[in-house]
Amino acid sequence: MASAQALLLNPHTITRLLKGLSVTLRVSLISVALSILFGLVFGWTMTKKSPVIKILSKIYLEFMRLMPQLVLLFIVYFGMARALGVHISGFNAAIIVFTLWGTAEMGDLVRGAISSIPKHQYEAAQSIGLTRLQVMGYVVLPQALRRLIPQAMNLVTRMIKTTSLIALIGVVEVIKTGQQIVEAVRLEFASAALWIYLVILILYFLVCYPLSKWAGHLEKKWKEA
Repeated sequence: MASAQALLLNPHTITRLLKGLSVTLRVSLISVALSILFGLVFGWTMTKKSPVIKILSKIYLEFMRLMPQLVLLFIVYFGMARALGVHISGFNAAIIVFTLWGTAEMGDLVRGAISSIPKHQYEAAQSIGLTRLQVMGYVVLPQALRRLIPQAMNLVTRMIKTTSLIALIGVVEVIKTGQQIVEAVRLEFASAALWIYLVILILYFLVCYPLSKWAGHLEKKWKEA
């Protein structure tokens, strides 16, 4: 236990883990921001009645859901570099992959939220002279956002946890940092892996749990309203 305390109370160890966590959060936040932006557009597009749009949207959505994120990371990081002769950093490859995946998932949430609004509300709003844009802004979106935000927050926590995969393409985030620390001290501290990964588990919990609780609180609050 003394060895574990010496390792975990070492300021250098904590600083390195927090620095790795900051990389994880940067990848997550940039990907989430882009996913929300593109997901809103994609979700709104999916509500269109055009058969071509429906088919293309379905193909994209199913492809992103069925393809493992790790395979996509390898395709973008290793495959694109060789096929196109360009260098893509692990950080940028992660942003591309998680944005593509997040856009698909967020778009489907947006589509579901918009589609859940009863048709008679559209008709009632139009009957009092509101334009289609006003109907969307004053009637549909306020209700859709209430249904969307809790689910979107759950997606955000999933994206944060899934960023652990980027360690496999060389991005020095919190998991990779933990591996480096364990490798450096494994001869001195035999149980280093247990304690380092336990700290990483706690860090992920501290980041994701408040988001999960907030999503649950909003969902409960708006259901009672």
